Amino acid sequence: MIGRLNHVAIATADVAAASKVYAEALGAEVSDPVDLPEHGVRVVFVTLPNTKVELLEPLGPGSPITAFLERNPAGGLHHVCYEVGDIRAAAAQLVASGARVLGDGEPKIGAHGKPVLFIHPKDMGGVLTEIEEV
Repeated sequence: MIGRLNHVAIATADVAAASKVYAEALGAEVSDPVDLPEHGVRVVFVTLPNTKVELLEPLGPGSPITAFLERNPAGGLHHVCYEVGDIRAAAAQLVASGARVLGDGEPKIGAHGKPVLFIHPKDMGGVLTEIEEV
């Protein structure tokens, strides 16, 4: 079921400053920021040879990233994302194994324009986990 690691997401209060570190200090290819109001975030993708890093900044006080940054003011690892071939089958398998899908259980369109779901961190070794259909 599980495919390759699609990205590691890092929450930050300032994607411009974080992007600068990746671009200038590490020499990485960094995308332009994109606002995703339906998810309450501004995202930037850092392209690496084997995966991506997703930088997340909150879009207002209702963003899930706002709450994360209140608990972790310096930012930090927010979630990991794995690719799956069939998101509904993957979700059903996870639920059958005892994992909880967050939200209403229906896939939403993520930053890559593909269906995504999030799995509760308590059911995934303490890590918020996103699955993305590819």
